[in-house]
Amino acid sequence: MEDPSTPLLAVRDVRVVRGTSVLIEGVTLDVQPGTTHALVGPNGAGKSTLVTAILGQIAFTGSITFHFRGSGVVGFVPQVFAVDRTLPITVAEFLALARQRRPVFLGVSRNTRRKTEELLERVGLAGFGPRRLSVLSGGELRRVLVANALDPTPEFLLLDEPTSGVDADAVAGFDEVLRQLRAAGTTTLLVSHDTDEVRRVADQVTLLSRTVKRTGRPAELLPAPASPA
Repeated sequence: MEDPSTPLLAVRDVRVVRGTSVLIEGVTLDVQPGTTHALVGPNGAGKSTLVTAILGQIAFTGSITFHFRGSGVVGFVPQVFAVDRTLPITVAEFLALARQRRPVFLGVSRNTRRKTEELLERVGLAGFGPRRLSVLSGGELRRVLVANALDPTPEFLLLDEPTSGVDADAVAGFDEVLRQLRAAGTTTLLVSHDTDEVRRVADQVTLLSRTVKRTGRPAELLPAPASPA
């Protein structure tokens, strides 16, 4: 049985080098189970580099270890997702790709369509199923990617700037989705430049600038902005 004090994700002395450039080094952090842990830093701090290392998509030294306690399902929402504007696929068909065995060009099954509608409603995009993926705004596309990462319910969710380009109402809905996931036992690593968002949803925050500068509670590391006089 897993020790309850064991982190779900343990990153130890991780270093990534590209050519002669050191992108990150000496990165050590723990993400505790059932928490939302935010990763904050300026552009070029290495946040996305660490994300790609955690996903096993880039070579690194050091160690990155998951200690799963349940399904082991990992959800991921990337910072950038390029869509071929000539691709004739709807939002429902995109979400159906991983949720039914038959090819989507033969149609989306009734059960799969019901599931995709539920997912879209959770992220505030009810009724978007018939729309072409290529006509969505950047914020709408990002919400579709969040919806895609919610099923099956992930044990670990990695979010890279999930609310970039999203309007205020959608951000509020996203906060609620995170609260629901946490209640379901999901552990989340949130990469964000939005300190207001981090203060709202994170339990712990790590300040990264090629290496870990500090880790602590948001109230300690990210003081609220001063009230206007």
